[in-house]
Amino acid sequence: MTELWTLENEIYDSGVDILCGVDEAGRGPLAGPVCAAAVILPRGIEIDGLNDSKKLSEKKRDKLFDVICSEAVSFGIAFASVEEIEEINILNAAMLAMNRAIEKLSVKPSLALIDGNCNSGISMPSRCVIKGDAKCADIAAASILAKVSRDRYMLEMAEKYPEYHFEQHKGYGTKLHYAALREYGPCEIHRPSFLRKMH
Repeated sequence: MTELWTLENEIYDSGVDILCGVDEAGRGPLAGPVCAAAVILPRGIEIDGLNDSKKLSEKKRDKLFDVICSEAVSFGIAFASVEEIEEINILNAAMLAMNRAIEKLSVKPSLALIDGNCNSGISMPSRCVIKGDAKCADIAAASILAKVSRDRYMLEMAEKYPEYHFEQHKGYGTKLHYAALREYGPCEIHRPSFLRKMH
């Protein structure tokens, strides 16, 4: 776990006083919003099991979600809607969700660490960290908050639109999802621009 703090400790030691980690979930699905989270953890905190959300089981992520929310100095979770994804494209919508998540932080960070290789739309000083969710504690925490929040939203949508089985695939393009789309056509939370690739 301590290696998750290596990069952040270097940045703190260089004189940056408050770091936040930012990540998003839901860039790839055919349906639903994109969700982002920004997290400021107390420096050096050891959260048992903290890792890239993709490597964790749903049960483990749910447990960590509560731990992160209670231990974080501050956190923000925000969405960009399907309409926004269609209007400004998925990459810009992901940046929009990230900015919204950062704005919700009660403490103002001096630097945001963004998972991935793109931070062009981030409205504060930021730095990209490739595979950040496996390298940085703050980004790993943000990846869990974003993923769990989006999954919970898709579970609610599964009750509203049971025929698509969102509870199983969370909107991603699985065989089951494509079969439902062919049978029922899209619903209002599908992303039209993502469905063009289908035919």
